[in-house]
Amino acid sequence: MKTVAVVPVFDHGESAGAVVHALRGRGLPVILVDDGSGEATAKKLAALAGENADDPAVTLVTHAKNLGKGAAVMTGLRAAFACGASHALQADADGQHDLDAVPRFLEAAARHPAAVIAACPRYDESVPRLRLHARYLTHVWVWINTLSRRIDDSMCGLRVYPLAAVLPLLPVLARARRMEFDPEILVRLDWAGVEIVNMPVAVRYPAGNASRFRPWRDNARIAAMHARLFFGMIPRLPRLFMRHFRRGGR
Repeated sequence: MKTVAVVPVFDHGESAGAVVHALRGRGLPVILVDDGSGEATAKKLAALAGENADDPAVTLVTHAKNLGKGAAVMTGLRAAFACGASHALQADADGQHDLDAVPRFLEAAARHPAAVIAACPRYDESVPRLRLHARYLTHVWVWINTLSRRIDDSMCGLRVYPLAAVLPLLPVLARARRMEFDPEILVRLDWAGVEIVNMPVAVRYPAGNASRFRPWRDNARIAAMHARLFFGMIPRLPRLFMRHFRRGGR
């Protein structure tokens, strides 16, 4: 089992360095994917990779223009597979997640190598209330589209993927280029019968943190994602019902 961290970055130059150092401190190679960041962030990311020039454990992949978080993660997953990884730990660059939890995620992945280890956020008082409550709209649709509560949280960007299960799905996810990627890939992995192991993690919103969520654009894309998942769920209903009852309604 070889795990590589994948960190998509779009103009989070101030926090990306701390995320990289935290992941390297836990022994993980890191692939940074610069998703068309501005000049200031691009320079910081190049410096992060440059200061590890003698250590190939930090590499930088660059998109010439912003393609979206989902596109950046998919680029990183392919790069991780190309360098021989069996698993990829996805971590956001904004510093919201408590990376002290990473060893627990890696231990869970070692116990369940064919499963996705998906973070379930435990928020402190810094979370914006509107954002907290709005997440449940997506959670409810995910529960409908899987006929289950197997996925506790579909939007948290800290998780470990088994690449053998994920890589074949990436062509199907070609449209999930932005914020809709995180929930859609978990639903499709669940449909494929991949086990989801839910792992709690502390999440805080650092002061001055700039969200990359664009309400009109991203909500429209998320709504379209839920629609295609719903219609994709219909032919899978018999199998999903069987799984539902075999697992005691979970």
